[in-house]
Amino acid sequence: MKDITFEEALKNLEQSVERLESGDLPLEKALEIFETGIRMSRICNRKLEEAEKKVELLLGVSNGEAQTSLFDASQIQE
Repeated sequence: MKDITFEEALKNLEQSVERLESGDLPLEKALEIFETGIRMSRICNRKLEEAEKKVELLLGVSNGEAQTSLFDASQIQE
């Protein structure tokens, strides 16, 4: 499967959930859709973890502790 965006994976996950909640699927089809949903969930989770790591890197967080500071636009390097 090509690398899809978080938004695409989330939309596919939502569609899988809707189809499963309809309750009118044969078992084999329901299992296939469930498997797709699990795969989309894992993609979403991985992308969220990647985003969290990027934010931590940008903020200089090394131990996972929340750090707060006032925003200073003059410190932004272009």
